[in-house]
Amino acid sequence: MSTRSRLAVLLAALAVISAAAVPSASAKVTHPVPDAPHTAVLDGTRLQQAKTRLDRGDPQLRRAAQALTARADRWLSQGPWTVVDKPRPAPSGDVHDYLSQAPYWWPSQPPTSGNPWGCPYVQRDGQRNPEVDSGTDRRDVEKVFDSTYDLSLAWYYTGDERYAGKAGQILRTWFLDPATRMNPHLNHAQFIPCTYDGRAIGIIDFSQSYTAVLDALAILNSGAPNWTRTDRTGMAKWNKDFLSWLRYSDFGKQEAAATNNHGTFHDMQVAALAHATGDRHLARRTVLDARSLRIAPQIAADGSQPQELTRTRSWHYSTFDLVAYTRLAAIGKHLGVNLWKYRGPDGQSLFKAVHYLLPASTAAAVWPHTELEFHRYAATDVVHAAADAGDRQAQKAVPSLEEPPGGDLWLLRPAAEQLDSITG
Repeated sequence: MSTRSRLAVLLAALAVISAAAVPSASAKVTHPVPDAPHTAVLDGTRLQQAKTRLDRGDPQLRRAAQALTARADRWLSQGPWTVVDKPRPAPSGDVHDYLSQAPYWWPSQPPTSGNPWGCPYVQRDGQRNPEVDSGTDRRDVEKVFDSTYDLSLAWYYTGDERYAGKAGQILRTWFLDPATRMNPHLNHAQFIPCTYDGRAIGIIDFSQSYTAVLDALAILNSGAPNWTRTDRTGMAKWNKDFLSWLRYSDFGKQEAAATNNHGTFHDMQVAALAHATGDRHLARRTVLDARSLRIAPQIAADGSQPQELTRTRSWHYSTFDLVAYTRLAAIGKHLGVNLWKYRGPDGQSLFKAVHYLLPASTAAAVWPHTELEFHRYAATDVVHAAADAGDRQAQKAVPSLEEPPGGDLWLLRPAAEQLDSITG
């Protein structure tokens, strides 16, 4: 073969290699599947399986992923937030102490120079005072919870480092940076002007959503870029300190004694924190105790939740309490406890509680109790949870559920959220 011929063959071979190295415009780009995260509520193995299915082009998961990344994209230009930014500190005087105001309490008098708050405050159940959204940390901490959850999940499913980087920035600013961190307690949550500097009931500010942060941390810990050992150690210490406060402070003990959704959420938060920080004994005991301490006394034989039905937002609070129950059941699954199988002395169960919501959640019937602002989609996640747990009635109801604003993300984050967000 001549030198010219050998050169032609060599150039042709290089062209073939180069073409193979450059993907076509239609080629599917996949990312390495991270480890299954050691999540507290979410099932890490299911996340890993969903990631694999998504990379293979599952159309249903692709639609959910588009909704998820749309949410995550909005967070990229927001935050970070910090407790030290509020216009006045908590009553302690420490700017690092979290502060929130009771949402359903309103001034009864016009503000004056001698009575700037318009005290005394009076309760209007279910009617949110707009004051609570300014001058405190409440709105900002909700953004911390929601953003880190969305961003960490978006990183896990896409591999886009921007999402992990933003989640890390938000977490470091709120919890770790000495100049901006929050102290790990809730001594001044849901204060009432001129009456209380803080209340045990304010623990709901965290217990309703903080488990999303625990799962976000677990996801980042599975291999997110620029999420360091120092970050992991710092968050583990914060969580241990917060768990200690929840267990041993007067406020924590009062909230543990609550007999409505506050008690359920308290137990769910304690179990999740214990699981996340390595105390499996405490986590398992908390889930097991919920059978006799929560389900039996708080759910009636017909599946209704009597204490939640007394509220002016009875639909909201019935679904809200079940968010806590279903997340507690998910924690129990990690610990070898099947909370769904429990039956109380009068037949009470989580399945029955979900069944009570099915007619209204599928638009088969009108919700028969007082509700100031009914949103059918509020029940979507808890019905998904019951369906995943094997309940046939819930499985039949799933196609009739109303899609929540922002899309139904259950396949990508199979853990119930309160989808019509109010609190109190």
